[in-house]
Amino acid sequence: MSLAFIETANIGLGELFSLASALTWATAVILFKQAGETLSATSLNLFKNILGASLLIPTALMVEGAVLPQLTGWEWSLVLVSGFIGIAVADTWYFQALKKVGAGNTAIVASLYSPFVVILSVIFLGEHLNLVQFAAFLLVLLGIFLVTYQKNRKHVDAVTFFQGLGFAMGAVLLNAIGIVMVKRIIEGDGFFWIITLRLLGGIVGTLLFLTLTQKLTTVIHDIKQPRDWRWLITASVLATYITMIFWLAGYKYTDASTASVLNETTNVFIVIFAWLFLKEELPRRKLLGIVFAFVGVVLFISY
Repeated sequence: MSLAFIETANIGLGELFSLASALTWATAVILFKQAGETLSATSLNLFKNILGASLLIPTALMVEGAVLPQLTGWEWSLVLVSGFIGIAVADTWYFQALKKVGAGNTAIVASLYSPFVVILSVIFLGEHLNLVQFAAFLLVLLGIFLVTYQKNRKHVDAVTFFQGLGFAMGAVLLNAIGIVMVKRIIEGDGFFWIITLRLLGGIVGTLLFLTLTQKLTTVIHDIKQPRDWRWLITASVLATYITMIFWLAGYKYTDASTASVLNETTNVFIVIFAWLFLKEELPRRKLLGIVFAFVGVVLFISY
């Protein structure tokens, strides 16, 4: 992206951070694929979140010191609840969706993330889209649909199919609610402490869920098994430390609606990287989807 384009388009820190988070998350996904399925989804989620928290705490101490930001009790409650529903509950439901209807169906439903954020932002944050941005937003969604659509899907019965879609939609909705809840809070001081405590809220919620479902011992045993940790640790640092900072910084410095639309480009980056590094096919449909999404993003941030 040239400096001339950045200057002429409406691109600020928030837009750059949002695109960077999509890029780094896509890179992490490719690294996770390189590592192979050596950890279950639940074990991997807990491991990467704990690793992310272990890096965010010293980062917050170095950048902002040992003094927590001056938030009200209500604001701290929103931060913790945001982490609980956006990380613990939403991730659990997302994994349930993957198990029931597969990655293809789940990815398409996950495209509802930006519409949910846009709607919630209009209602609760007073944001709005102009006509060109709305058209660009639809173009991005069309592009993402073409990228994630799979013609041959796993056959499941109707009940399981709708249960899976319900879990996927619920996960995306909770994730959107979680970020809109803390949008105004992260705009203030104490950014690193806020995102650290949000993540800790998610970790505590995950541990509570695993304890109640009597799965904690199994997950800990899974994590403790010997394996090649190099790819997993690299991908986890990228996913839960660097990407989380970029992702929430995007919401700090630009409108939630804008950040959420730019976040959608992560699926485009994943497809491109999978083609480049994993030698996966890039059919014309996906290539067309990439073009639509790219054009939509350019239009969106230019108006």
